[in-house]
Amino acid sequence: MSCHDSVAAPTRVETRTDVVRLALAGQPNVGKSTVFNILTGLNQHVGNWPGKTVERRSGICHHHGMSVELIDLPGAYSLTAASPEELVTREYIIDEQPDAVIVVISAAALERNLYLVSELLCLPAPLVIGLNMIDVAKQEGFQVQPDVLEETLGVPVIPMVAAKGQGVHELLDAALDVAEHGPIREPDRPQVREDHQEVVGHLQDLIAEWVPAPYPVEWVALKLFEGDREMIVRMEGEMPAERWAEVRTILDAHEDAILAVAGGRYAWIRRMTQAALVRPRAGQVTLTHRLDAVATHPFWGLVALAAVLAVIFSLTYSLGGPLQELVAEHVVGRAAGALARVLSGAPSWVRGLVVEGVMGGAGTMLTFLPILLIFFASMGVLEDLGYMARAAYVMDRFMHVLGLHGKSFLPLFLGFGCNVPAIMGARVIESRRNRLLTIMLAPLVPCAARLGMLAVLVPVFFPGSATLVSWGLIALPLVVLAVGGAVANRLLSRGDEAPFIMEMPLYHVPNLKTIGIFVWTRILGFLQKAGTVILGMSVVVWALATLPTGEVETSYLGLLGHHLEPLGRLMGLDWRPLVAMLSSFVAKENAVATLGVLYRVGEAPGALGSVLQAHLTPAAGLAFLVAEMLFIPCVSAVAVIRQETGSWKWAALNVLLLTTLALVGGVATYQVARWIL
Repeated sequence: MSCHDSVAAPTRVETRTDVVRLALAGQPNVGKSTVFNILTGLNQHVGNWPGKTVERRSGICHHHGMSVELIDLPGAYSLTAASPEELVTREYIIDEQPDAVIVVISAAALERNLYLVSELLCLPAPLVIGLNMIDVAKQEGFQVQPDVLEETLGVPVIPMVAAKGQGVHELLDAALDVAEHGPIREPDRPQVREDHQEVVGHLQDLIAEWVPAPYPVEWVALKLFEGDREMIVRMEGEMPAERWAEVRTILDAHEDAILAVAGGRYAWIRRMTQAALVRPRAGQVTLTHRLDAVATHPFWGLVALAAVLAVIFSLTYSLGGPLQELVAEHVVGRAAGALARVLSGAPSWVRGLVVEGVMGGAGTMLTFLPILLIFFASMGVLEDLGYMARAAYVMDRFMHVLGLHGKSFLPLFLGFGCNVPAIMGARVIESRRNRLLTIMLAPLVPCAARLGMLAVLVPVFFPGSATLVSWGLIALPLVVLAVGGAVANRLLSRGDEAPFIMEMPLYHVPNLKTIGIFVWTRILGFLQKAGTVILGMSVVVWALATLPTGEVETSYLGLLGHHLEPLGRLMGLDWRPLVAMLSSFVAKENAVATLGVLYRVGEAPGALGSVLQAHLTPAAGLAFLVAEMLFIPCVSAVAVIRQETGSWKWAALNVLLLTTLALVGGVATYQVARWIL
């Protein structure tokens, strides 16, 4: 029984509207985003699907005088509600009923990609197939005949090399033709295996009256036999209890029906590819196999990854670092100076609010742009090239110690330069649970600002063993990160370890337009959203460090330091190091500057070191450094945590956990070290 065996042959009619809506579907790594970016350019909107954390992209293009709205559906391997992406894809096609669905499939993985096509054919919207990566398929030894496949399927099949822009506009022409006039003929749809066709028909009769519109009855019946949990819950709620009991009896009696449904689809796939696909000859070693012999090797894969990371890290901070300084000096610095001159006659609190609060927050945001630009460009190239999956595979066994999967490694590694792009880099992780855990752990990676603080203060307290102590202080938060990740993983999954399943896409030349738009949308999102949060939080912290007297030692932040002094004594510290620690919430570099202000050391070289040695014992100094390494990294990082998680709850939890870690770590260090040092 076909999923649409009762549908009559289509009649081609004019259905043209002012705006044609086309949905773009496909499995991951088939070049769907490249097609979307070529057609829409910068005329696209990025957000989240209502009630989902899945990214929604839509765009407008104008073609032959027609306005086309293109909806980029999430990558999905099938239409079973096993993931939010698959649920969003099928709900949009069924509920919103686009004029046509463009399905992008890979010519080099034709059989696997046709499984999604077999399910989409059972939904109401007409299909057009974009047969992408024809060049990669030939490189891998596959030969596909698009005209034969089109004749067999009964659906337009357009050969493409999207990375080079070939065939993309022809695909749009075919989709618009189908949207306006309907399909040319009834497609060849898969059938359930013969031994289960009768029971499927019986189930359709039982549920037909209660299937909510616009869901196809036959499609719902197949989903029930597949054990689709979302559809089972929905139909149980729609049907009377006695009728649902009959349905439940049939499902329980035919638990093997899922094999009949899948078997029918695979038989259909074999029939579709029998004449259209020629596979590589036995024993042929393809380019992908040759590269993967190194890229996924247990040892050489790590060497290759280390080389890739070295290049990314070098580019990000050897090139991005100087650019960041140039932005800080010539853009932010000059703008702050100009504002200070304009406001020279204004009250001091107004100058402070605008120059230090507003410009400090906006300036912090702007100085991150070079680093983010290089990082996102690097990630875009690696993702489009096909290497990201290999890097995740190689690192997966190590990241499991933290309760994470391999893709979390790259964002965490970036944290050694700056925690802000590290937190934003977690966007490359598909799993919300792993993305959230990566974001919460990223602030524990010692950033460049904290490393700079160590370079200044460690020699003050430990002049004879500064290098050894510095390495220990750098290792401390990494150990805490590993332990914290393992504990969080155990709590979140109750001891169950989620399997890591990742497709290894074929290597192909990256598309520069796709990478450019990827970088642009990420940077624009940072400026539009995270920037406003950073700005607001910076103003609040400035107010706490300034009001009511204008001096940090008598400000609300200073008063908080005085109130915390009893706790500070457990670390061998008075109120001044505590205030310096609190002021480092704006930027880690502030800790050293604030210590200089509070101890009134002036400008004399080495004066701060002498004063600190006089006021703090080595044990107290070590406690202060431990607390600083575990303390909240900076206001910008907290703001970006809020942005990336979409909730102040997670940002507040991160602040609470890091503050607790810092205080507990500082107290424990002092209580032990005072007996040793």
